[in-house]
Amino acid sequence: MDGTAITIIILAIAGVVTVILYVLKGISDQLPDLFDSFRRARDAWKRLWEQPDEAAKPEDTEEQPDEAAKPEETQEPPPPVAVPADDEEPPAAA
Repeated sequence: MDGTAITIIILAIAGVVTVILYVLKGISDQLPDLFDSFRRARDAWKRLWEQPDEAAKPEDTEEQPDEAAKPEETQEPPPPVAVPADDEEPPAAA
């Protein structure tokens, strides 16, 4: 074997290793989304076969009300807006 053949073989092996690493990185980047989708599908499957009286339990719901949020009745109204009394129009843009 001459030097050219050895160089081509080394470059071919490096290319194959690079492609394999690129594919493995792409798959590993998609795994978290795949696991989240699997978890949502599993939860939906469990809810599908749950008894109707068990389905209404509040601790099983995903969205819990925000405890820090106040009901609208207890929230303060926004401060009043002061309107200038003069009848002057604002200056026009140039």
